[in-house]
Order: sequence, then structure tokens, then C-alpha cells
Amino acid sequence: MAVAVKPTLADKAAVLAGLPEHPAVKAILAWNADALTDAKFDFNELTLTIAPEQIRAALATVQAAGYNFFEDMTAVDWFPSSPRFQLSYHILSHPFKEHIRLRVLLDEADPSVESIVSVWPAANFYEREVFDLFGIRFEGHPNLRRILLPDDWKGHPLRKDYPVEGYR
Repeated sequence: MAVAVKPTLADKAAVLAGLPEHPAVKAILAWNADALTDAKFDFNELTLTIAPEQIRAALATVQAAGYNFFEDMTAVDWFPSSPRFQLSYHILSHPFKEHIRLRVLLDEADPSVESIVSVWPAANFYEREVFDLFGIRFEGHPNLRRILLPDDWKGHPLRKDYPVEGYR
């Protein structure tokens, strides 16, 4: 059975106009409309950009709205662009049979955000991996330390300005 592909909605205004009854959109707007800084609907998947200081509460909000499974999270280094870092949180709803992505954009000067381990305990090791490889700090994480590299490793190897052969 083929799934009908809905048209792309390229920005926040288009998403709010085109998906006013979407459960994640409704939940975020009812909770704190100012926390939603941008949105996009493409390839049948919704991406909501959340203000960094609101990510933990936003994820708790979509969890309460029926998004019941934390799939994973990752980071992207957009160097030399600003903001430099993007965190992407992938969430699934079994009742709604859909994925959503919440993302946060972080400046290079202070790459830190609230830990979401209190909302989604499965985020523990993902946050440690992002900390280890990108150097993004997760405030309030219960055990934020390197997970893949030795404790005395210099730098964060998935940053685009990290030397190809490491520091010598």
C-alpha cells in the first residue's frame, strides 16, 4: 500500500497554516508558542525547531501528547555557519504512526543545552556520545563523561575543524 506524499511546507508559517491539527504542532503551540522558532514538513516528516532553553520541556510536551518512543539523537556541525551546531531528536508515536524531529541550534560560543535524560532515560548514552565527539555539554546530565574516547583525549573528532590526523 503506497503512502501518499504530502506537499512540502518550507517554513513555520506554512506548517502552522497547513498542519493546524497536527498533534505535535497543537501540543507545542498550546504549551509555549514562543518556543517554536521554525518548522518544516518534508518527505512526510515534521521537523520542529525549538529554542535551546526549552528543549527538555518541549520533549516532555510531545511525550504527553502521544509521542511515546525516543528513537535517537545526533548532532551536526555546520562549520563555518552560525549557529554552528544542530541537535536532532527523533521521536516516534505508535498511536499516530509517525515520526517527528525536534531540533535545536547552538552557537559555537556556548554549545550547551539541557539534558533530556529526565524525560527520556534512553537519551543518556546518546548525549554522552555527542558530548564526546562534538563537545556539546548537556546541563544536568547524571554522568556526562566520554563514552568512546579515552578521558585524556584532546578535542572532539566530529567537529569539522578537528585535524584529519588528530592533534600532534
